[in-house]
Amino acid sequence: MLTYNRWAIGLAFCLSGLAGYIDTIGFISLGGFFVSFMSGNTTRLGIELAGLKGGGIATAALILVLFVLGVICGSVAGHFGGRRRKSAVLWVVALALAVAASLDQIGLSFAGAAMLAFAMGAENGVFQRDGEVTIALTYMTGTLVKMGQRMAGALLGGPKLAWVRHFLLWIGLLTGCINGAVAHYLVGQGAVWLAALAAAIFALALPFLPLDD
Repeated sequence: MLTYNRWAIGLAFCLSGLAGYIDTIGFISLGGFFVSFMSGNTTRLGIELAGLKGGGIATAALILVLFVLGVICGSVAGHFGGRRRKSAVLWVVALALAVAASLDQIGLSFAGAAMLAFAMGAENGVFQRDGEVTIALTYMTGTLVKMGQRMAGALLGGPKLAWVRHFLLWIGLLTGCINGAVAHYLVGQGAVWLAALAAAIFALALPFLPLDD
C-alpha cells in the first residue's frame, strides 16, 4: 500500500467505503451473514455445521461460493481489461450490484442480498499485481495488523506516519458501514442501486485519473 500514490489511496478509501456500505446492507438483509467478510462467514458455517442447522449451512456456503466466483470474475475481467484493468473490474462490480438490486425489486430479496457477495469478491481485483491483491478493500484484519506494525515501527525509530494510510482505509470501511445502515433503514435493499451507480461512476472516471499500477 505504501507504493501507491495519493490518487490510488483516495480510490482505495472510496472503494473501502463502498464495501462497508454493501456489507452492512447484506448483513442486515441476510440476518447476520456477511457479504464481504468471509472469515466471519466461515465461523458462522462452522457454528451452523456443529448445530446441524440446514438453512444456516446453505446460506453460509452459498455466500462463500458466490464470493469466490466474484473474485474469479473480477480477476479475469482485470486480465482482459489490459491498461484499463481497474475500470474493467469495477464494471463487473457495478453490473453485479445492479443485478442484486434488480433481484430484490422482483421479489427475490434473498438472492439479491446473496449476489452482493459476488460483487464484493470482484471488487478485490481492483488493486492487484502479479495475481496478488495489494490492497484489501473488503476486509480489515490484515489492514489493522499492518497499521499496528507501522505504529510499532514508528515507536522504534521508523517512519512516523506510515500507519496513517492503513488507518484511512479502515475509516473508509467504517464510514461506509454507517452510511449503509442509514440507507438500509431509509429505503431497504433499494439502497444497493446507489452503490451500483457509484461503482459505474468510478469505472468511468478511472481512465482519467493519474493512478499508478
